[in-house]
Amino acid sequence: LALASLVVLSACGTPSFDDPALSDRELNLEEFFDGDLVAYGQFQDVLGTVRRRFEVTIAGDWDGERLRLVEDFTYEDGATEQRVWTLVKTGPDTWEGTAPGVIGIATGREDGDRFFWTYTIDLPVPAADGTVTTFRATFEDWMWLVDERVMLNKAVMSKFGIRLGEVTLAFTKL
Repeated sequence: LALASLVVLSACGTPSFDDPALSDRELNLEEFFDGDLVAYGQFQDVLGTVRRRFEVTIAGDWDGERLRLVEDFTYEDGATEQRVWTLVKTGPDTWEGTAPGVIGIATGREDGDRFFWTYTIDLPVPAADGTVTTFRATFEDWMWLVDERVMLNKAVMSKFGIRLGEVTLAFTKL
């Protein structure tokens, strides 16, 4: 019964392109992420408990064909991590991307002021003894352009289709 309830809850509350648009802004991913940005975020487990907070500095570079994002994470506990994304625009509103740890190809779609991005990744997980293991999870990221300098991001993290928690981020273009 508990497992069935968790599966039902894991399908609730996800955004959709069928949701009404809240603005007439048009997100241009390559413009927004070209240059320097900073983001502040946190991970909350499925019960809503905040488990980890972080800051990310992002150096973005759009060369007309690919968007490269160098993300430097600093966690509240002092741990650091770097992730380098390479994104390619595959159509007027579609994207594909790769990064170390990402399994296969990440795919995304822009629509108005929104961007939906999904991928599976092996995340490094530090242990108390200093060792690092990996944890494979699937992310479904929704991003909303607030204005020319700010974008909000809500990412649902799951494993085997069961929601494990959410990452909330606020990006600011510097």
